[in-house]
Amino acid sequence: MSPKPKSDEIKIVTPDYWEEACKHLAKKDRVMRRLIPQFGEACLQSRGDAFVTLARSIVGQQISVKAAQTVWERFVLLTKKLTPASVLKMNVDHMRAAGLSARKVEYLVDLALHFDNDGVRVKEWNTMQDEEIIAELVAIRGIGRWTAEMLLIFHLMRPNVLPLDDVGLINGISHNYFSGESVSRSEAREVAAPWAPFCSVATWYIWRSLDPVPVEY
Repeated sequence: MSPKPKSDEIKIVTPDYWEEACKHLAKKDRVMRRLIPQFGEACLQSRGDAFVTLARSIVGQQISVKAAQTVWERFVLLTKKLTPASVLKMNVDHMRAAGLSARKVEYLVDLALHFDNDGVRVKEWNTMQDEEIIAELVAIRGIGRWTAEMLLIFHLMRPNVLPLDDVGLINGISHNYFSGESVSRSEAREVAAPWAPFCSVATWYIWRSLDPVPVEY
């Protein structure tokens, strides 16, 4: 008899459109045709927790993926389970000792308050357009468009998000399409035009081209 899963066990969800997206991208884009086979069956994954995704995005703002992972691992050790309520009970000094700046501590507390007070319409997101969700989220302190787009990609797994404020995406486009030369937002947008309606998937492969360890939020 298999063991009963714990109630707090995280369920990993993957997008049902991934295979279709890979076929589309390989057909439309020579770089994608080269990149996609390099990563086998690996694909985007969602942990199904909007609060954790947004908290992880805030922790990762303006620092490297490696540094963000280190801070995140220290941060989650401060509580048995990361929830809005548990963040509101955290000692600020302990949060700072985990590597969080004073501003990020403020942002995480404000995020927890919004979730704890039903200040975000999480249950309605599945019926809302991407831009509607972004508008709701950027009203929270510390959440800009980039953080909201990470939620669209990693929590809601929306297929056609192009996060032009993401340093990794811009660097990856520079590396894969422009031989390392600097790239403007308009040039990046032009490169990405054939990716639609699967910009999220192409972005994920661009990230992987720079770092074989999957980006996660």
